Amino acid sequence: MTSEKLAGPNLNSLCGFEVIDKIKYLVKEECPITVSCVDILAMAARDVVELRGGPRWDALLGRKDALESSFSGANILIPAPNSSLEVLIDNFKQQGLDIEDLVTLSGSHTIGRARCLSFRQRIYNAKEEYHYGYDHYKRYTSFRRILRSICPVEGRDTKFAPLDFQTPKRFHNHYFINILEGKGLLGSDNVLISHDLDGKTTEQWMVGLIVEFCLYVWFPQHGRYSSLLCNI
Repeated sequence: MTSEKLAGPNLNSLCGFEVIDKIKYLVKEECPITVSCVDILAMAARDVVELRGGPRWDALLGRKDALESSFSGANILIPAPNSSLEVLIDNFKQQGLDIEDLVTLSGSHTIGRARCLSFRQRIYNAKEEYHYGYDHYKRYTSFRRILRSICPVEGRDTKFAPLDFQTPKRFHNHYFINILEGKGLLGSDNVLISHDLDGKTTEQWMVGLIVEFCLYVWFPQHGRYSSLLCNI
């Protein structure tokens, strides 16, 4: 059985599995065949978010680990970093989620890093279909210069850059502010406000979520979504 950890979107991307493995070992020593790996992941994610300044929520526990790997599902369903808005919306719709869910959950990019391979096209060969004729980086040459210093035209494919340059290690609303300013790292970040859908641009959702975040409403909302995702 091939683990989803080895799926294309996750390979050489996800980190920290050694920490999870150590937790699994210690828990198994104390109470074998009791706590599932999926529950450990749910609690670890909750605690990491809280330690980084985010909300704390009641993790849904008591679930069993799957008997089959989600390798093929990970390859198919995890969005590419250059996905268009239509692709993202369709992807989320397949999981029973809507556009507001998409924008809210994209806020998870407040923490984390992306490899050069994931954003090189955004700084050298930005194609019109990804930003609908508008190159966000042209307005922010210093930001583009920083990205190019990290990620040259060739080589350094595995070099990392933070998804949120302003608060890379804090659970913060600056991810949304970055996108509104055209400073999203990934193409799939920037398309969230580059398209008018059904007469209402996603920028309206973004502004609303920023206000909610500043009022500490987005915190518990994100916790609710985190619990929801555990059941998908």
